[in-house]
Amino acid sequence: MLQKVLWKFSKLVLGLFICSIGIVLTINCNLGLSPWDVFHQGLSNHVGITIGTASIIVGSIVVIADVILGENVGWGTVFNMLLIGFFMDLLLYTNLIPKTDSVFIGIIMLILGLGLVALGMVFYMGSGLGSGPRDGLMVALQKKTGKSLNLIRGTIEVGALIVGFFLGGKVGIGTIISAFGLGYLTQILFNLFKLDCSKIKHRFIIDDIKFIKLYMSGDKKTATQNMAK
Repeated sequence: MLQKVLWKFSKLVLGLFICSIGIVLTINCNLGLSPWDVFHQGLSNHVGITIGTASIIVGSIVVIADVILGENVGWGTVFNMLLIGFFMDLLLYTNLIPKTDSVFIGIIMLILGLGLVALGMVFYMGSGLGSGPRDGLMVALQKKTGKSLNLIRGTIEVGALIVGFFLGGKVGIGTIISAFGLGYLTQILFNLFKLDCSKIKHRFIIDDIKFIKLYMSGDKKTATQNMAK
């Protein structure tokens, strides 16, 4: 059981690190950021913090909104909120991924970055420890409003883009490519890895709280059976 848990968390952290590499590639390609990162960059420029810190702050607010809206939060949600921003700042600070002013190289970096973000999602979503804060918000609002997930997602991302633009975030051709291309690349990689999001059984923090309560009450057998699921 311990090996299974360690494997899940290893997949989660690896996936988030791969996502972070992809995001930094889309930043340093200098063609314009994805809608959420336009917001993060605009906030970081306006307030005087790093873009990674801005991502963590926004993620924290979104997680709180998820909980208020009744959406379950997993450890993957919390790790996503904290680690992507941390890894982004680490990669940007160390300059491991160079910036470019070449449009041709920038497009290659952008496509590669989006591909890595999609690949990272395969790993961290596949860990079954909960979706990212923003994905959770989309699902929660869809449940509350009854509107299509595409409409909810589009509305949220356009809102983040507009606010980010007015805060000084960089918008360009890369923003358009990111907005439309990431979904297609994600679907391709999910199909390639035979990962069906609708069939993933996520384990939420509330499940672990129930496990601890059962274990502490002496019902170790039931607690262990539930943990093994």
